[in-house]
Amino acid sequence: MPDDHPGTHGRTLPVDAPEAVYARVRKEVAARADRLWDTALALHRDPEPAYEEHRAARLLTAELARDGFRVERGTAGLTTAFTARAGSGEGPRVALLLEYDALPGLGHACGHNLIAAAGLGAALAVRAALGDPQGSLLAVGTPAEERGGGKVALVEAGVFDGVDAALMVHPGVHDWSWAPLTASTQVRVGFHGRAAHPTGNPTQGIDALGALIQLFNTLGVLQRRLPPGSHVQGIVTDGGRATNIVPEYAEGLFGLRGATTAALEALAGELERCAEGVAAATGTKAIVERAGSRYEHFRDNPVLTARFTDHLARAGIHLTEPESGVYLGSSDIGNVSTRVPAIHPFLAIMDAADGSDHTPRFAEAAASPRGRRVLLAAAEALACTAADVLLHPEAAAQAHAALRERAESCL
Repeated sequence: MPDDHPGTHGRTLPVDAPEAVYARVRKEVAARADRLWDTALALHRDPEPAYEEHRAARLLTAELARDGFRVERGTAGLTTAFTARAGSGEGPRVALLLEYDALPGLGHACGHNLIAAAGLGAALAVRAALGDPQGSLLAVGTPAEERGGGKVALVEAGVFDGVDAALMVHPGVHDWSWAPLTASTQVRVGFHGRAAHPTGNPTQGIDALGALIQLFNTLGVLQRRLPPGSHVQGIVTDGGRATNIVPEYAEGLFGLRGATTAALEALAGELERCAEGVAAATGTKAIVERAGSRYEHFRDNPVLTARFTDHLARAGIHLTEPESGVYLGSSDIGNVSTRVPAIHPFLAIMDAADGSDHTPRFAEAAASPRGRRVLLAAAEALACTAADVLLHPEAAAQAHAALRERAESCL
């Protein structure tokens, strides 16, 4: 086994010695274990909700800069986003994704402190093990997806253009090799009617709220025949101004999900047709418009996932396929995965029998001894997968071929 250390001599380990590379990566993660856990705990103690993750971004960028990464803050015009770079720029491009926002009132009950620390650890270990590799190693800080930000904005700004592997993990209550994440969007439906006094001139009124209520009833019938993974849920955001006035305007906000992006768009079309039908029946006018960004369904890259799964097994964590018919919400990682090869496995930091994420108990688990073990195992597996892509051009080629195959089959 070669003993030259690239951090000292500026050389990369031979590409025909993968086990030596993996050993070097594991050594570098182990050397930073306390530092990574301290970072995870610092984020956990100081949770910042969506679009307020300024301290988290400063902490993470300082850690990356300390180890020689070139840091760009405010990526894509998002004040809490960043891109840290290492490498020559010529060759494969790997992006490690870091999330660090918390949930209002619940802190890190989604475990994003562990996502950030795992991505950080992988980035630092790869650079230390390989030196400045041929190609590009990116650590991308992705703020919360609310308000049209997050990865959707980063995708639109070209941050992932030319990337051969976008890698991240997510804590959960299952050890699943990939995330069954649906496509989603929100749709605002407004009905315009005519105001009137319900006793003074009731026949002159056109009840916009009545139309909105009819739409809810219609969607209740529609719901029963939707395919698996699709559903629609709505709330009333404007129901009128006074009880003694027939509402001239009423509005609802509807959340739509589909197992695939195509299924989501089919459901959005159904919603619009229902709204138009209700408007025709009630004499109102319906305005249907999208609210916010569309999240596409997650498209797992089996080539990269297989490599990550094998690397993680070295730490004693064995991933399985997701349970059939189970969907775990939606995420902006879907928009990344439809454009570049990506992984998004779930790693259990507590058992499903003990609860779920988005709970106080899950927040406790994100700072638990099990959370630390998962963090370090994930950092190792992410780093080894990144090294595979950076050192072996065929890995990137195979990942892109798998992405094309998934696109053609609409999976």
